[in-house]
Amino acid sequence: MSGTVRSRVGREAQARGVDAESAACAALLDEGWALLGRRLRTIAGEIDIVAEKDGLVAFVEVKSRPTLAGAAGALGPRQRERLLAAGEWLLAANPGWGLAGARFDVLVVDATGRVRRIADAFRREG
Repeated sequence: MSGTVRSRVGREAQARGVDAESAACAALLDEGWALLGRRLRTIAGEIDIVAEKDGLVAFVEVKSRPTLAGAAGALGPRQRERLLAAGEWLLAANPGWGLAGARFDVLVVDATGRVRRIADAFRREG
């Protein structure tokens, strides 16, 4: 694949990711969540969305694939560890967040824009 084609494919993938994040944000707002941040960068990595509802903070990873099942299977162990570390960093930096708890959700988005939540998708083991 030439550099030009690779660049175009990368831009298209990034645009799909931004669209999926926008669909996820809209779904969260429809469910009564308040958005605390989007694409928050930490020294441990990036969190796609941070949302809060009734004192519960959700660190949200958005996965977009042609099917919901494909999106649901797209989060590997290394990425989960990175997200856990980033969430811990954000909680330490924002002591007012998560007074009723914190969790990690995955919002999966398919090619038609359908959004489904996997609530409390993973936790630190041990």
